[in-house]
Amino acid sequence: MALHDRGIRAAQLGLLANAVLAAVKLVAGIVGNSYALIADAVESMADVVGSLIVWRGLAVAALPADEDHPFGHGKAEAIAAAAVSVLLFGAAAGVAYEAVQEIRTPHRPPASWTLLVLALVMFAKWVLARRVEAVGAAIGSRAVRADAWHHLSDAITSAAAFIGIAVALVGSRVYGGAQWAAADDWAALVAAGVIAYNGWRL
Repeated sequence: MALHDRGIRAAQLGLLANAVLAAVKLVAGIVGNSYALIADAVESMADVVGSLIVWRGLAVAALPADEDHPFGHGKAEAIAAAAVSVLLFGAAAGVAYEAVQEIRTPHRPPASWTLLVLALVMFAKWVLARRVEAVGAAIGSRAVRADAWHHLSDAITSAAAFIGIAVALVGSRVYGGAQWAAADDWAALVAAGVIAYNGWRL
């Protein structure tokens, strides 16, 4: 029971961190005119739902055997991991669709301060991924390790957004032309690919 409690605590930590970071990225993306940052926020929101699924899966898996489940409820954990995988595919499809729409629509480049927001987010998610992965490995939980991969994929999508915004800003200022602003949207498309890859991997 103690092992499941550790897994549930890790899921709770991920839930809280993702909720806060998703809100920060969404507001920064809207105010700072960065679709890559908004796409990153969508990925974090998917992680919030994913953490809820993992949390519930661990709680069910910890239940003792009963008449309907003579071998226990352990498969609930694997089902939770599979559900999170499907969730990632859905998030990837939505982000990719919107990124393509943004690429086709001329717009101004993102605000430069969005880079600072992303740097802080990447650091926070990397630390969180390592912590949750350590818990998942210690208790032998695939669902908790799946949750750790969500945090890591979020850090990777944030890195893609950082590069896209940097290219959009430098290109627009040095070379001029609205076409450089689309680098931000291409970064969102890359982020969608990373999300989809992690969904397939899980």
